[in-house]
Amino acid sequence: MNATARPRRSALYLPASNARAIDKARSLPCDVVILDLEDAVAPDAKAEARAGAIEAVKAGGFGGREVVIRANGLDTPWGAADLTAIAQARPDAVLVPKISAPEDLAAVRTRLGEGLPVWAMIETCAAMFRLDALGAESTNVGVEAWVIGSNDLAKEMRCNLTVGREPLLTALSLSLMAARAHRLAILDGVYNEIADAEGLAQQCAQAAGFGFDGKTLIHPSQVEAANTAFTPAPEAVAWARTVVEAFGQPENAGKGVLKVAGRMVERLHFAEAKRLLSVADAIAASEAA
Repeated sequence: MNATARPRRSALYLPASNARAIDKARSLPCDVVILDLEDAVAPDAKAEARAGAIEAVKAGGFGGREVVIRANGLDTPWGAADLTAIAQARPDAVLVPKISAPEDLAAVRTRLGEGLPVWAMIETCAAMFRLDALGAESTNVGVEAWVIGSNDLAKEMRCNLTVGREPLLTALSLSLMAARAHRLAILDGVYNEIADAEGLAQQCAQAAGFGFDGKTLIHPSQVEAANTAFTPAPEAVAWARTVVEAFGQPENAGKGVLKVAGRMVERLHFAEAKRLLSVADAIAASEAA
C-alpha cells in the first residue's frame, strides 16, 4: 500500500520500559504503536527500555497495528546501540529524532543497514530551512513518514504552544507540503493536555483539515478523538465512489475532466478519490478484524 494511503490516524507513544502499557496497547484501537526509547524514558532506564521494546516486537500480538520503535538520537550515548538492536529486531519502522539535515538521515541508514523503513522526526528550526532537501534524502534512504515534534519545535522557537498553534502554522504547512512533494506520509505532533478533550478534538480537526495523515498521541484516552477526526466522513466516501465510478465508465476513458452530479471533476480528483477509498476500505477491514 502507498505510504500516504495506509491508515495512520492514531499513533500512540508508549514508554518501552512499561510492559503493562505495551500489553494494553495490543488491544487498543490505535493504528500505530510507538515504543519510545527517547523522551518518555529516563537516562538510567534506557537499556531496560531498549530490551523491553525488542522483546515486545519479538513477542508480537499487535494484530494489524504498525509497531514502530523511537530510538534516541545518534548524538546521544544510546543512539548507536538503539539502532543496532532495532535493526536486528525488525519492527515495522524505526522513528529517529532531531532530523535537521540530509546527512542525519544518511547516518541513520548507514547504521541501520538496508531494508528497515525509517520515520523521521521534524522538530527543529534548522529542519524548517531544509525541508525540500530532507524530503529528497528521505526518498533516497527509505523514509516512509515524517512525524512533527511540536513540543521540541516550540521549545526551540520559544513560542507559546496553544490549542490553535498559531506560531507553528507556517512550520506545519511547509512540512506537510514538503512531505507531499516527496510522497511521504506525515503525522501531526502530540497534544499535551490529556484531560482537555475539547482542545484535543479541536487540534485533531485542525490537523485533519491541514491534510495530515494522523496524529501522534501520549495517552490511550486520546485514540478515539484522533480516529474520529482522521476517518473519512461517510459523505466523502460516497462522493469518492461516485467519482471513481464516473471515471471508470468506458465512455469516459481518457477524459481529463468530467461533469459529475453537477460538479466539474478532474483527473486529480479521481486520484484523490481512489486514495481516500483505499484508506476507508483499510480502516473498515481493520475495524472488522
